[in-house]
Amino acid sequence: MTFGEVDVARAQGAILAHSVRAHGVSFKKGRVLSAGDIAELTKAGVATVFAARVEADDVHEDAAAARLADAVCGDGMVRQEASTGRANIYSAHDGIVLVDAGLVRALNRLHEAVTLATLTPFQAVKAGQMVATVKIIPFSAPASVVDEAADLAGSGSLLTVVPFLPHKAGLVLTRTAGMKESLLEKSATVIRDRLERHGSTLGDVVEVAHTIEGVSGGISRLKASGHNPVLVFGASAIVDRGDVVPAGLEAAGGQIVHLGMPVDPGNLLLLGSLGGDAVIGVPSCARSPKLNGFDWVLGRVLAGIDVRPQDIMDMGAGGLLMEIDTRPSPREAGR
Repeated sequence: MTFGEVDVARAQGAILAHSVRAHGVSFKKGRVLSAGDIAELTKAGVATVFAARVEADDVHEDAAAARLADAVCGDGMVRQEASTGRANIYSAHDGIVLVDAGLVRALNRLHEAVTLATLTPFQAVKAGQMVATVKIIPFSAPASVVDEAADLAGSGSLLTVVPFLPHKAGLVLTRTAGMKESLLEKSATVIRDRLERHGSTLGDVVEVAHTIEGVSGGISRLKASGHNPVLVFGASAIVDRGDVVPAGLEAAGGQIVHLGMPVDPGNLLLLGSLGGDAVIGVPSCARSPKLNGFDWVLGRVLAGIDVRPQDIMDMGAGGLLMEIDTRPSPREAGR
């Protein structure tokens, strides 16, 4: 591509780089100048314009953006028509967006003309939400670069949206002496709302004493009646693998997958399993509807994405979330 200031008399067929307004003439950036346009510009006294010409070994910005967006799109996505070198990509359904961050970095390092921006990996998205945008910076990009970028993007699942699957979850609520009924009701309400946002429902809610036996019985009852996942909202936070909720899970025949997470709010989450289904010890911060670490794990579980200990351990970068005012132990209490 050639670019620069050119005499209007030699600008026919060139792409106008900047809008021109002069003596009744108003041409927008990106206009391909015709013979008539040249005559109007000359009549208006415009001597030179900044313009670009696409060479034989270049790809026009819209064609380049469209080709790259097609290569980027994986399952569960649709793209808009390319315009001004941009092609936006949207989710076709509710779900969790998966991003190969390594491929995104590699693609963006190919050439300054080609850019791709995506949402954060594992973000929950709604149908019709933008998940990525391709932007070609100049008016055209070298064909060799576009070829390489498209091949790279198409070499793996760079971007997909995994749909949420309908689940009927069960909830164990533990209580201690003097605990207000309203607190239990609030806990059930926020869990129900979270599930419904992802296309799932809350089935049975079991209230038990905050004891190992109570938790074990509640988990076993919900598991036997077909609830998946089973969520345990304890009256007090889980602080050790030997605490009431994890011990109750093991007493029911389940296993502890991981305790804790480098996400705040949400540090004191328990991920376990029983018979191949997830059991989640819900952190106290989840009584607030605000985003917390529990949402990150619940979303993946409801989308059928396996959550391993290393997946949770890798959540620390970006894991410092907005503070929740109602937490009993805020980060900077007393300051």
